[in-house]
Amino acid sequence: MEKSDLREIDFEKISQLVYMKCGINLHEGKKELVKARLGKRLREGHFSSFAEYYKYVITEEGTEELVRMIDSISTNLTYFFREDSHFQKLAAILTELPGMESGKGLPRLRIWSAGCSTGEEAYSLAITLREALKNRPGDVKILATDICTSVLKTAAGGIYPAKKMENVPPHILKKFFQQGMGKWAGYCRVKSEVREMVEFSRFNLMDPPPPGVLFDVIFCRNVMIYFDKQTQGDLVSRLYGSLIDGGYFFVGHSESLTGLKHSLKYMEPSVYRK
Repeated sequence: MEKSDLREIDFEKISQLVYMKCGINLHEGKKELVKARLGKRLREGHFSSFAEYYKYVITEEGTEELVRMIDSISTNLTYFFREDSHFQKLAAILTELPGMESGKGLPRLRIWSAGCSTGEEAYSLAITLREALKNRPGDVKILATDICTSVLKTAAGGIYPAKKMENVPPHILKKFFQQGMGKWAGYCRVKSEVREMVEFSRFNLMDPPPPGVLFDVIFCRNVMIYFDKQTQGDLVSRLYGSLIDGGYFFVGHSESLTGLKHSLKYMEPSVYRK
């Protein structure tokens, strides 16, 4: 048997491990994806089979490789201003957010981009807020988290191929991005005043959120589609506890909280409020 062959028993063990660690539901239709993405890890680590690889990642010695395995399995498709109506909605409801009434005449807003991937969503949020608040940005911070360490590294750098800018309006591109020159020709970098609004951090959505930290808005979009109903319900309950009263919760356009037990108020498709 070729070492690149993924036996059903090994696929089941890997799937159960991924589910236990980060809630991603790898059904049978994901077998080829797992085989392709972890095949590279086998080659680089000189493992003789998926069975040997699995045995390694569940040991204490294999902790770092387990993180790399999760990185490889995670799907990270995103782009600037994806599902743009959500950013338009955020700008429209800013005056309704609790943090807009700080008592000092300036807003104090806390936003969470949960499952931020390579950072485009978090930076799109920052740009939306800067545009909407104009010359009174106040104390505005965005926490952007993901379980994948490699995408967080890209996100923190804020450098993207110019082709990633296709959905960015020209005036926004000129105002908030630097065009690369020389060896960086064909790339754009998010300007420092936008990057400084965002803190990137590794976080597993299966873990309890930090106690006492409340957000005005949580974006958790196109993340729950990888979870089963039980995991989705548990996640929504945890995130509900991290929302301030009156705060907003956004999910992806292809997602819904229908069928889940929760206390959020439905506002419109993919938009909820505490």
